[in-house]
Order: sequence, then C-alpha cells, then structure tokens
Amino acid sequence: EIQQSDWSSDVCSSDLTNPITPNHMSIYWHDYTAHAKNIPAIQSGLSEKSSLIGRVGLILLSCGTGAWRVRSSMNTLAEELGITCNANIGLLSIDYSCFDGKNSVSHSLSLSSTGVNTSKLDRMERFVNNFARFGKEMTVGQLHSQLDEIDKIHGHYSPAMLGLASALACCAFCFLLGGGVIEMLCTFLGAGAGNYLRARLTRRHYTLFLCIMSSVALACLVYAGSIQLIEEIFSVSSSHEAGYICSMLFIIPGFPFITSGIDFAKQDMRSGLERLIYAVMIIVVATVTAWAMALLLNLQPEEFPSLALSPVLLFFLRLAASFCGVFGFSIMFNSPIPLAASAAWIGMIANTLRLELVDLLSCPPAVAAFLGALTAGLLSSLIQKPLGYPRISITVPSIVIMVPGLYLYRAVYNLGEMSLGDSASWLASALLIVLALPLGLVFARIFTDRSFRHCT
Repeated sequence: EIQQSDWSSDVCSSDLTNPITPNHMSIYWHDYTAHAKNIPAIQSGLSEKSSLIGRVGLILLSCGTGAWRVRSSMNTLAEELGITCNANIGLLSIDYSCFDGKNSVSHSLSLSSTGVNTSKLDRMERFVNNFARFGKEMTVGQLHSQLDEIDKIHGHYSPAMLGLASALACCAFCFLLGGGVIEMLCTFLGAGAGNYLRARLTRRHYTLFLCIMSSVALACLVYAGSIQLIEEIFSVSSSHEAGYICSMLFIIPGFPFITSGIDFAKQDMRSGLERLIYAVMIIVVATVTAWAMALLLNLQPEEFPSLALSPVLLFFLRLAASFCGVFGFSIMFNSPIPLAASAAWIGMIANTLRLELVDLLSCPPAVAAFLGALTAGLLSSLIQKPLGYPRISITVPSIVIMVPGLYLYRAVYNLGEMSLGDSASWLASALLIVLALPLGLVFARIFTDRSFRHCT
C-alpha cells in the first residue's frame, strides 16, 4: 500500500522534473496536405483550402492587427481558391466556416497569447497580396512551408536591444511631457531595465500579469535609486521625482487600444471589446503596481519643474523627441529599421503638430489628438504604397506616443489616495484622448481607402 506522504513526494518530484504541458495544443498543419501533395492549391479539396485560410488568419491575428484586416486577408485567399469564407474574429481566436457550393467545413482556432510583430505582419501581407500571382499554382504543402518560415519570425532584437529601445522611447516621452535632463536620464535607466526584464520574462513564456508587475516594479525601483543617487551626489531638488511615471510608460498597450477603436468603427464588436478589455486590464495592473511602488518608495506624481526654453527651440526639440520616441516604440513592436524610421518621420510631424496646437492655439487636448492622428493617417497613405509596408504597421506606432499614459496613471494614483475629484478629471481627459486617436486614423482611412469607407 502506498503511503500518503510517499505519494505526495512522488508528485512533487514529478512536477519538478517533467516539462510544463502546453495548455494550447499545437496544430500540425502539414497533416492536411497528405491528400494533395502534388495538386495545385486551386484544385485541392475543401479541407486543405480551409486549413490554409485559417492558418493565414491565425498568423495575422498573432501579429496584433485588427479583425477587419484578418477577415479581409482570409476573404482574399478564399476568393482566389474558389470558395466562400465567413469568419468571427476575436482577440485570440477565430471561428470560421468555408463553403464550396456542395460541402462546408467549420473550424475554431485560438492563440495562447497575443502581441505585436510588425515584421511578421509585413511578410504576411506580402504573402496575401502575391497569392493571386504565385500561390494558386503551388501545392498546399509548399504554401504551408512558406507559412512555416513566416511563423518563425519572432524577435529581430535581443532583450538588451528592446531595453535600449524602451529607454529611448520613454526618455523622449519624458521630455514631451515636460521633464528635464535629470528626469530624462533616470527615465532612460528605469525604462531600459524594466523592458529588458519584461523581454526576458516574455521569452520564457511567463504569464502576462507577472511580466507587467515585475517590469513596472523594477522600472520604478531603478528610477527611484537613480534619482536618490543624483540627489546625494549633486544636491539637486527632490522635485525631480515626478518623472518616475515616465519610466513605466513602455507598458502602456497603445496597439490594442487603437486597433480596438478601428474594430469598433467597422462594427467588429467582439474583437473591439476583447481588445479594449485586454488593454484596460494591462493598464490597471501596471498603474496599480506603479501606485504601490510610489507608496513604498515615497514618490509623488507632482508637476515637472518648468523648462526655460524659447518656443523655437522647444519646437525643434519636440521634433527630435517625437522622432526618437516613435522610433523606439516601433523597435519594441519588432519593426525593421526602415519601417521604424518611416513611422518615426510621420510621428515626428503628427505629434509635434498636436503639441503645438495645444500650446499655440489653446486647442483642447482631445481635438489636438484627433488632428494629430488624422495627420498621421493621411501621411501614411501617401508613403504606404511606395514603401510597400502595411498601413497599420506605420500608422499605429506613429501615434502610440500620443496615448495619455501619464493621465491614466494619475487617475489611478488619485483614486488610491481617495482624491475622487482629481481622479475623475484625469480619467475623463484620458478617455477623451483615447477615443480621439482611433477616430483620427479611422477618418484618415475613410478619406483615402474606398474599400474601408463602405460597409459591405
């Protein structure tokens, strides 16, 4: 008879030695090609065609793009293969059916997690756009082999490079919010350390909440340690503590925030709601963690000391900071250098325009955000075709720097301090800007894209 203590020790030993079983089982896509090894895709069966369409949609969904783009790509392949596809798309899953006039096949596919990968998105859009010319005459097995290569595109950059990109982006963010040299330096160190840790944890497939809480806590801790060291060595004022908020802004989920608005505009309610809830969930966890660290480290989210800069100098510094900020965020989205630079040039113009409208014309921040996003969308339409990059991989990174992470954090901080009036004021301002940003991109798309402006 096995004793209870022996059984327990055996289980614990087994848990320590056996690898973790994935909760989402892998799909062996090449199993669908067994009956169509030497047959062109256009002549293959409904099962083979539907597997190809579903895999294309699932890879696109894993890149962080919205439901409208995923469905459009699946429809393109279905039309070329002579079948009909109808899909219901969420944040992590796709339910779809394919019809050929005689039979139908339904599938339900899901991802284990989501993220943003503009490099993979670029390759997938090229695959879909070239399918009519080359794909139909290839076998389903050959097409799946091409998708195997694309699916292996994970990260171009090491955790150290991602930490450096985050440091550059948040440092620029700090200046644009009113921070000076000391705040920018400490933000550079804090954001770099925080995103480096997040990249390392993500590569080890740790859960989302652990990655958020650990990276935000480390960013705040490094900022606080850096500012304390500077205060002791150079005897500077403690008012520079206000910049610690900027050190954790790399965690703000601008991509799902903005794509949720685009999905709502196209009445993809399921995808829009799921993306919005996902973004809000990240913000709540990140801001609550930063609030707890502020209490622990005795940090106060005060106003930045004013910078004595002339309007002309401030204008050119904003141009430089906007370029660096958007470039850094684009690298964090795994954009190749040319794509990141293209988004940075657009973001430089659009974000500087937004800030100047607020300062010079006393434009409401939400209206300025709408006009900035509209400008980014229109400029992206001009350069998208010559450069050949997906529109969303240019537009969204170019306006992520406009997402009001500072407002959202101060809303949560004041809520924790039970300053409900201040909390509501910051939250209302943040919500208006968050609503304005996707609206700007949507109207830019309506003006420039005939297929987008129609509801079909």
